[in-house]
Amino acid sequence: MSRLNRHLTHYCSAIALLACATSVHAQEADGAADADSSVDEIVVTASRIDRAGFEAPTPTIHLSAEDLSVGARSNIAAALNDMPQFRATTSAQTTGTNTGAGNAPVDLRGLGINRTLVLIDGRRVSSENDLNAVPSVLVKSVDVVTGGASAAWGSGAVAGVVNIGIDRYFTGGKIGAEYGISSYDDAEQERFEGAWGTDFADGRGHFVIGGEYIDNEGVIPKTSRPNIGRWATVNGAITPDVGFANAAYGGLIMSGVNAGKVFNSDGTLRAFDYGTVSGTNSIGGEGPSNDDLSPLVTPQRRYTGLASVTYEINDKLRFTADVRHSRMWNNYIWFGDHNRGNLTIKSDNAFLSDEIKAQMAAAGQTSFTMGRFNSDLSYSSIDFERVTTQATVALDGEFGDNWRWDAYYSHGEYDNNIDTPGFLLTTNYAQAVDSVIDPSTGQAVCRVTLTNANSGCVPINLFGLGSPSQEAIDYVTGTPSMRANTTLDVGGVSLRGEPFSLPAGDVSIAVGLEARKESVDQTVGALDAAKAFTTFSFSAMSGEFSVKEAFGEILVPIVRDLPVLNDLQFNAAVRVSDYDTTGSIWSWKVGATNEFFPGFRGRVTQSRDIRSANLSELFTTTTTGYNNLNDPAKNGALVYVLNNGGGNPDLRPETADTLTLGVTYAPPSIPGLNLSLDYYDIKIDDVITTIAAQDLVNRCYNGNLDLCSKVERDAAGNLTRTLSTYVNLAEYHTDGIDAEASYASDADLWVPGATGRVTMRLVGTWVNSLTTDDGVTEIEYVESQGYSFGLGVPKLRVNASLGWKGEVFGAKLRARYISAGDYNSTVAISNNHIDAFTYVDLGLTADLAHYGANGVELYANATNLFDKDPPVGSLYSPYYDVIGRYVTVGARYRF
Repeated sequence: MSRLNRHLTHYCSAIALLACATSVHAQEADGAADADSSVDEIVVTASRIDRAGFEAPTPTIHLSAEDLSVGARSNIAAALNDMPQFRATTSAQTTGTNTGAGNAPVDLRGLGINRTLVLIDGRRVSSENDLNAVPSVLVKSVDVVTGGASAAWGSGAVAGVVNIGIDRYFTGGKIGAEYGISSYDDAEQERFEGAWGTDFADGRGHFVIGGEYIDNEGVIPKTSRPNIGRWATVNGAITPDVGFANAAYGGLIMSGVNAGKVFNSDGTLRAFDYGTVSGTNSIGGEGPSNDDLSPLVTPQRRYTGLASVTYEINDKLRFTADVRHSRMWNNYIWFGDHNRGNLTIKSDNAFLSDEIKAQMAAAGQTSFTMGRFNSDLSYSSIDFERVTTQATVALDGEFGDNWRWDAYYSHGEYDNNIDTPGFLLTTNYAQAVDSVIDPSTGQAVCRVTLTNANSGCVPINLFGLGSPSQEAIDYVTGTPSMRANTTLDVGGVSLRGEPFSLPAGDVSIAVGLEARKESVDQTVGALDAAKAFTTFSFSAMSGEFSVKEAFGEILVPIVRDLPVLNDLQFNAAVRVSDYDTTGSIWSWKVGATNEFFPGFRGRVTQSRDIRSANLSELFTTTTTGYNNLNDPAKNGALVYVLNNGGGNPDLRPETADTLTLGVTYAPPSIPGLNLSLDYYDIKIDDVITTIAAQDLVNRCYNGNLDLCSKVERDAAGNLTRTLSTYVNLAEYHTDGIDAEASYASDADLWVPGATGRVTMRLVGTWVNSLTTDDGVTEIEYVESQGYSFGLGVPKLRVNASLGWKGEVFGAKLRARYISAGDYNSTVAISNNHIDAFTYVDLGLTADLAHYGANGVELYANATNLFDKDPPVGSLYSPYYDVIGRYVTVGARYRF
């Protein structure tokens, strides 16, 4: 790891400067828990009831900033994806070659990112669930509600809620620097962060600001990982070294007297090494692949910042305002626009050698077809920028002895700008390929120029790698471009309090009103609008919706201090949401908790949750892309097929029925021990989804005639196009069990005389079933876990961690277990099985205050400590580590 060695000196120098800076006495910053605030701050993420000590019946996982720091992940989403309740549906390693590159959303239960609602301090955020837009330096905790919460928080909380808590009362300052690199000497990352907070107005006000910058070079190309690049499913088996059999560098002749020959760089011919041919793919040989050039992990640069001010107007009224801003951007190689055996070359082409022309003439051949891997012509790059800005103002107040209220308004904007130069222009390319010798000048010209001297056409030489001139490249390629602006306006008022008491305790209520408007305006370049490109273009989109909502919640203590019924409480909530697109829809929740004996509590919740279609699902116009599909009608042959997507303004809202049953136990006789076990059952009807292209083909083949209308074939029965527009599918259904055990104690309990504190935590999720049902075919996705672009989840995932923190040093060891399964159980694959995997991560810290460097902490992390290779062919894997051992070293200074 030569780069790591080179950078250690750089970072150690920075650390030394930090240590010297501590000659001035540094003081530790205090968090929100120690802030002096007259208006109490109580947030119960699973509920709107904010009474102190209230435990909602819906299961919630609490993760501290320290928990999130394990593994030194690049963003909060990546840290959460390590938890067994999450699925990395979209991650850095699953977006290397699509327009969502670098997004960092979260997906509970594998039910889709649109069904996990992300909040910041209980308020909706712009940026489409992208947690790259949240500065982790100011995150104090994350609460994850692992059950439906639509009645409390509205549409989108079908699978649950991720509520990010911001440390708005941070005092003092902190700065940090970090460097990371993989065992393959790539994915190099530099990260810098800083935050500062102070009181003002004699302690009545507080200001905090923080931000971070990250530059990660990604992993390019896919073939840099031997188990990833050039693997594909061919002939019913996951197969290595797969390339194109109908295209080659420099051009492959597919028909006629020279069929099977490829052009050398000087325009001469040689035999093409096909290896073993299967359909349009070659195994071995010299068939090219996008994997040779395209990224595995998206390179990205980003910064994000947040500033917040709070001010106590009086003892009963507080004002809060904050602004959050982020930008992510980069420019890197993307994927190629190739000719897969679909070029027609005429015998009088200006750039064919006389020898080849003579051979064709002797054979009576007037043209031939050619396939070309266009790495020297139309291998695109992607230049993207995502900018998010959101501002919020809020008032929180109290009146009387038992009443609290709040009002807020937030406006957010998300800009997504993409340019992808290097795609072929259909008309220009066809004219440039059809070149001839001008009889009057003896020069190569486009045939069209002979009849239209002002055509501007530039003839192109395609015979040999590097043959196209720059002038010809400029003429035949263009830049698909998109400029999208999404806005969010949301506001609300709520009232919470305890209106009266019962013998078992106070009754609590929460009521409120909210309103939200979301809109999108996406424009595209003139060439996109004209459909000038052959294979890829952006589509314009414009639309908006608004919703008005009212909600109410109640907590009623039923019985207290009786045998078995030590603290029985009933909780209920209801919300009505009136959409201007789909009308009114109700969501509700009923639940109960009870303490059966000291420390042992039970909880149960039944809820009706809803999700209305979002902007993309409603208004996206036609999209274009290509997929490698296994065609069951052709004995599983691998084919490269056009896929068109798009929105649907007639979508119905989803409805979900969720049941959770669980127990928690914190035995008084064993301080520091906490246990929980929860069963969940979620059934979603009228699911809004785009059916994956492979699923479309499979479901049609299995007899779903409605979906066969979205699968197109030519007269010979060959797949030509799939249509993955948004539809209401019949049903998703999943159920399983979450379990957690945690324990903390002094180290001398385990080792006499030892100092410090020991922590242990075990978190696991067992999934019984995850199925989709379109009314004809039910597909089970449990144990279908090697393929990202589906719904597959492992049967069991477990995280176990053991940590020790002493006066100076600390260490945390974590194991991440993934049970055995299949690569993709929806397709017949002979070597489908994936063994169980266990990844080990290690984190080390050193607090240098003991050595006089107050406030300085050094740390190092290694994820995938033993450099375990992923399963073969796990490109775009949602669960397996395709990067390898990743080491980070860093330093923080608090003052």
